Amino acid sequence: MSARIIDGKAIAQEVRAEWKVRADILKSKGVTPGLAVIIVGEDPASKVYVANKVKACAELGLHSEHIALPADTSEAELLARIDALNKDPKIHGLLVQLPVPKHIDSDKVLNAINPEKDVDGFHPINVGALATGNMRFAPCTPYGSLVLLQKSGVSIEGKHAVVVGRSNIVGKPMALLLLQNNATVTICTSRTQDLAKHTRDADILVVATGKPKMITGDMIKPGAAVIDVGINRMADGKLCGDVDFESAKEVAGYITPVPGGVGPMTITMLVANTVQSAERAAGK
Repeated sequence: MSARIIDGKAIAQEVRAEWKVRADILKSKGVTPGLAVIIVGEDPASKVYVANKVKACAELGLHSEHIALPADTSEAELLARIDALNKDPKIHGLLVQLPVPKHIDSDKVLNAINPEKDVDGFHPINVGALATGNMRFAPCTPYGSLVLLQKSGVSIEGKHAVVVGRSNIVGKPMALLLLQNNATVTICTSRTQDLAKHTRDADILVVATGKPKMITGDMIKPGAAVIDVGINRMADGKLCGDVDFESAKEVAGYITPVPGGVGPMTITMLVANTVQSAERAAGK
């Protein structure tokens, strides 16, 4: 029996509709949630992401500012732009699209963003708040992955969740979000011995390694919920995840496809974080 395919596009639309209601309530009180996105240079993938972010804001009736800076922009100039947006009351969410050019220190950039506007959830203050259970903003990809599980009716409490990958953007915050939802969590890394032993023990398996089709069907517990965060382009131009979808879907109970799984949720949760930030600023 094949797994139930978790439709990220459909769930993203449902979640956006819920947050649009909250945005409309704010707008009726004279507050329009605002998101500013800064992009430095000409990275093609970044340009696509930014265009999608602007589109999502338009869909929900949010104010959005897209600031495109040339690749030779100095670090000081970028920090000055961030400072101006930190002080702008029309902006409730602010992010700098990574990667930035090599002459700019990305840590310095992330630290310069006001934690109260850091809708990507990458500022050390927000990372610490997530770790101590006082979450202000969760990073959008793990947050979206969690919502996919919840909206699909996957029970998290008391379950064994295994996260493969320990990046600051996905792996670590994903583990923290699952912990907050009362899962028992194991984190696996590239140096984990006998990876399959751990993955076969997972009721919930989240994979974020950047290695195409690394997790195969024989590494999955029958009936497990599998969230594939990876997105890789194959030699033939097709996209695939970090999970071998064809073999995995024959074993898993639930699985996200690539594309059309986690991807649509990332931008949805960015918009959600922006609306939430505007609610806080409005004293709601």
